[in-house]
Amino acid sequence: MISSNAIMESLALDLGWPSYQQSMVECWHGSERSQQQDYIAEEVPVSLVYNGIPHVVMLATPTNLEEFVLGFSVTEGIIGNAQELLSVKRYNRSNGIEMQCKIPPERFSCLADKGRNLTGRTGCGLCGASTLQQAIREPKPVNGELSLEATELLAAVADIKQRQQLNQLTGSVHAAAWAVPGQGLIALREDVGRHNALDKLIGLLVRNKTDFSTGFVIVTSRASYEMVQKATAVGITLLAAISAPTGLAIRLAEQSGLTLIGFARDERYVVYTHHYRLTHPQNITLIQ
Repeated sequence: MISSNAIMESLALDLGWPSYQQSMVECWHGSERSQQQDYIAEEVPVSLVYNGIPHVVMLATPTNLEEFVLGFSVTEGIIGNAQELLSVKRYNRSNGIEMQCKIPPERFSCLADKGRNLTGRTGCGLCGASTLQQAIREPKPVNGELSLEATELLAAVADIKQRQQLNQLTGSVHAAAWAVPGQGLIALREDVGRHNALDKLIGLLVRNKTDFSTGFVIVTSRASYEMVQKATAVGITLLAAISAPTGLAIRLAEQSGLTLIGFARDERYVVYTHHYRLTHPQNITLIQ
């Protein structure tokens, strides 16, 4: 376990809006009362502005925002690759953070037709979508030949908790992690919003020109439909969540070819779609 002081020093590198605050709180355990210092995660309005026009405001943890912008822009189909995000500038305002993004004129022309310039709540997947077609996009097919041993999946899931620096302090943020068979966890990003954490992770991986067919993603949340959409948008072939998937997420995963796993925790997991990518020990016990 990483010490609180070490975590605080690491997180203090973020400038402007803090990712957490400290507060004295009253704690009760049965009839016992105590005063303790608590660490509370922040959620900040983050405005994404493309070519001078506001597009959407998301509530997010104010860390790794350049990666968040890139990941969001790719997974939402605003741009096709990292090179099309021509520039990103961050401006700390008194009431939030503004991310000024420049994209090619042809991409901006398509974006202007979407009419998505509303506010997105922390856990919102449909916020800002003005039509049903925008809300539930057709998932991209994925065809990677990933082969993952179940023991490696469980080892990566168990390792996430130790890597979540902000969650160790606050207990209130999600994580999305990238793992590669034979190498374990490679990268992890945190946010108060589950889809924000995934966008941050994808932004990092896209920037690093990662081959998405070589690994898999674990999220410390439920697997809702937009998590499947974002994963398939970049060619991720296996998505594991520590909580349950939704019915729509399962249908989209089945349609796209994504292996979707839920309840991946405490040495167990449930495979909902395309189970062939997961290999198991030969001494399997079948429970009737």
